[in-house]
Amino acid sequence: QVQLVESGGGLVQPGGSTPLSCEASGNILGPYSMGWYRQAPGNEREYERELVAVAWSNGRTNYGDSVKGRFTITRENSKNMAFLQMNNLKPEDTAVYYCLLTGQDDRDHWGQGTQVTVSS
Repeated sequence: QVQLVESGGGLVQPGGSTPLSCEASGNILGPYSMGWYRQAPGNEREYERELVAVAWSNGRTNYGDSVKGRFTITRENSKNMAFLQMNNLKPEDTAVYYCLLTGQDDRDHWGQGTQVTVSS
């Protein structure tokens, strides 16, 4: 079993910045990827989650088109942690952000989600 604990989020003004973090524990089969997906208000189904950013154990990263140049994902592999620095936030970034870990067995493990609201 893999557990993911997310931290960060909250209310941020447009143009502001805020970090998210995700710590994984349990039976992690590596190498693995870690990243974030988000679910905007009104999108209730898991398949409607949008890719934000993902990082692999080899250092490769991938970003959703809407966040490229504004968000940065990093990992601290020794602690099974991932971080998402979100800059120049826009109201359309408002969503619940979910941490995702995909192990070597291709099983997906989701965090509980953390709310990010961008509003003045």
